[in-house]
Amino acid sequence: MLDVSVIRKDFPILDRQVHGKPLVYFDNAATSQTPKQVVSAISDYYFGYNSNIHRGVHRLSQEATDAYEQARIKMQHHFNAAHAHEIILTSGTTHSINLVAHGFGALLKKGDEIIVSALEHHSNIVPWQMLCERTGAQLKVIPMMENGSLDLEAYGQLLNENTQLVFCNHVSNALGTVNPIEKIIDMAHGVNAVVLIDGAQAAPHIQADVQALDVDFYTVSAHKMCGPTGVGLLYGKESWLRKLPPYQGGGEMIAEVSFEKTTYADLPHKFEAGTPNIAGGIAFGAALDYMHTIGFKAIAEYEQELLDYATEQLSAIDGLRIYGTQHPKTAVISFNLEGVHPYDVGTILDQLGIAVRTGHHCAQPIMDFYQIPGTVRASFSFYNTKAEIDALVDGVKRAKMMLQ
Repeated sequence: MLDVSVIRKDFPILDRQVHGKPLVYFDNAATSQTPKQVVSAISDYYFGYNSNIHRGVHRLSQEATDAYEQARIKMQHHFNAAHAHEIILTSGTTHSINLVAHGFGALLKKGDEIIVSALEHHSNIVPWQMLCERTGAQLKVIPMMENGSLDLEAYGQLLNENTQLVFCNHVSNALGTVNPIEKIIDMAHGVNAVVLIDGAQAAPHIQADVQALDVDFYTVSAHKMCGPTGVGLLYGKESWLRKLPPYQGGGEMIAEVSFEKTTYADLPHKFEAGTPNIAGGIAFGAALDYMHTIGFKAIAEYEQELLDYATEQLSAIDGLRIYGTQHPKTAVISFNLEGVHPYDVGTILDQLGIAVRTGHHCAQPIMDFYQIPGTVRASFSFYNTKAEIDALVDGVKRAKMMLQ
C-alpha cells in the first residue's frame, strides 16, 4: 500500500495556493507533476556533467553518454523491448507518430488502406490524414459506441487485404477508456497490417509489455508519467525500424558523409538526428525509477479507488453527466453539467484552486459524436487524495448553483 502523505512531500508544488486556496491538481492527463527526484536528475546533469553525448572523448562527454544510454536501457526494461536500440528517444508522442508516418510515406501506394479509431487524440489522426494525402491511401475509422468503447465488430469488417496500418490509443485521453489493444493488434496482424499504439495516456497507469503485446510500434511521452516535457520514446520492432527511412538528416544519424553519398548510422541513432534533449532523457529514466519505487500495481489499485470514489460522488449531483462509462478505464472522469458550458465550470473551479481541463481535449471527433462543445475533465494521479475529490465535488455543486 502506498502512503500518499509521504509521496506528496516529493511534490512541493502540491503545497502552493491558487487564488488563496490550496491547489487541487486534477489535470494529470495533460501533464503530471514532477517529483524532486526527477528535478534533481536534471540539475545534477547541468551542474555536474553538462556535455554533448556520443561525440567526445573527454570525461564529461563520457559521463553524459553513459547516463543517457543507461536511461534508454531503463526504458527498454520497463517496456520489455527485446533490444535497447529498439527505443528511439524523441520529443514526445507527437514526434514519434510523425516519425513513423514519414517513414511509411515511402512504403504506401494508392489503394492501400489505413485504420484509426474514433477515440484518437488529434496527434494520432492528423499525421495519418497527411500521409493519405501524400500517398493516395485511404483512411478508415473504427466507430465508437455510446459508452466510450470501440465497435470491434465494425473494426473486423474494416480489415481486409488492403489494410496496411492500424492506429489506436491504448487509453483514451478524453474518456479514460482502456482499449482492448491485445485483440486489436491480433486482428490487424491477421491481415498482415502493422500496428502503432499510442501509449501516452496508458503509460502513467499501465506497464505495457511490448513483446507480449506483439505490437509493432508503441509511443510514450515522459511528461505524462512524472518526467519532464519535451522528451518521449518510440518503441519499434527492429525489423520495422530498419525498413523505415530516417525522419531527419543531420549530425549523429550518419555513418559516412561525402558530397556524393551519405550512409546512415545504425539503430537507434538513425532516427536521432542532432543534439537530443540530454537532460530530459536522463530525467525520463529517473522518472521511471521513481514510479517503480512506488510500484505500478500499488499505483493502479490506489487510482482505481480514487476513480470509484469520484465517480460515485459526482454521479450523485443532479444534472451531471459522465462521458465514457466503459470499463476498464483509467482515473479520468469527463463530465458536464446540464445546460452549462464546460469552460464556465472550469473557470469557477479555478477560482477555488482546482485545476481541471476543459474543452475537446484534442479529441474533437469524440465531442462531435456526443454533440457537445467539450467536457470538464478531472484526471487523478497517485499523489491525489479523496479529500481533494471532496473539494472538487463541492466546487462542482457551487458552479451548478451559480450557473444553472
